[in-house]
Amino acid sequence: MKIGIDIMGGDYAPDVTIAGSILAVNELPSDVKLVLYGNEELILEYFKKENFDSSKVEIVNSTEVIEMSDHPAKGFAKKPNSSIALGFKDFAKKKIKGFASAGNTGAMLVGAMYTIKQVPGVIRPCITGPLPQVGGGFSILLDVGINPDCRPDVLQQYAKLGSLYIEHVYGIKNPRVALLNIGGEPEKGNLLVKATYDLLKDDDTVNFVGNIEGNELFDADKADVFVTDGFTGNVVLKEGEAFYSLIKKRKLVDEYFDKFNPDQYGGTPILGVNGAVIIGHGSSNAKTIKNMIMHTWKVANAELTKKITQAFKNV
Repeated sequence: MKIGIDIMGGDYAPDVTIAGSILAVNELPSDVKLVLYGNEELILEYFKKENFDSSKVEIVNSTEVIEMSDHPAKGFAKKPNSSIALGFKDFAKKKIKGFASAGNTGAMLVGAMYTIKQVPGVIRPCITGPLPQVGGGFSILLDVGINPDCRPDVLQQYAKLGSLYIEHVYGIKNPRVALLNIGGEPEKGNLLVKATYDLLKDDDTVNFVGNIEGNELFDADKADVFVTDGFTGNVVLKEGEAFYSLIKKRKLVDEYFDKFNPDQYGGTPILGVNGAVIIGHGSSNAKTIKNMIMHTWKVANAELTKKITQAFKNV
């Protein structure tokens, strides 16, 4: 299996992404090979400095970079020799089984939609965010940023996508799905949430357990998958990151709040596209990049796309 990594993506690329790739090579199974997309000269210089054997990876030279400030669609179209564009070109040709980047999130989404495309039946792909649970482990929240405005049938599909992800990648059987709302009763909430509730309660493909309020998101006894629109989900995700920053600024040590550190998770997949596409945090350090690559391998190895394709076959 080959896993691709955008070496030029991220606030501290390429040094940090190369360093993270080296760490990943040392942990990945022997039958997995990394394909590095980026400036070959810079990559080889770093390898030489670290005395790393370049034959352990493949390098695809890129002469352009889609910057964080670039417009996603325009950047992808106007920079065909960028690391992101070349990665997706190989992905579409099935040369790699997964592709990860801590670079321009919008360009990664555009690349996925233009090249490998979404799974038939999926209305809109989404991304997830981890929610550490007080009792141990974590649940997931989706969407956390791609789609700020959603329809009820889109949220219904998020429930199914999230269930498949957490079941097949993390081994949680028959995961419980809850809908984020301002009250637990079915009649509470805005028009979107109430309409989604009606769809989910009649959907026998998901284990729907009802509405959940914001103060219950971190209770492991409530649910494994929390569904909401991308606007609300992104606010929750950023607040979680704020918890971690505040704890650190106040010089407090707390094992639970340390789990809100985004470095622990590395990245999150775009669910609903034809392949393991993982988006990392722009400020990733080397350990985070390693975790992003390891998660890409984990998602690809779980054959998650096949499971989603089968589940949406008759949609």
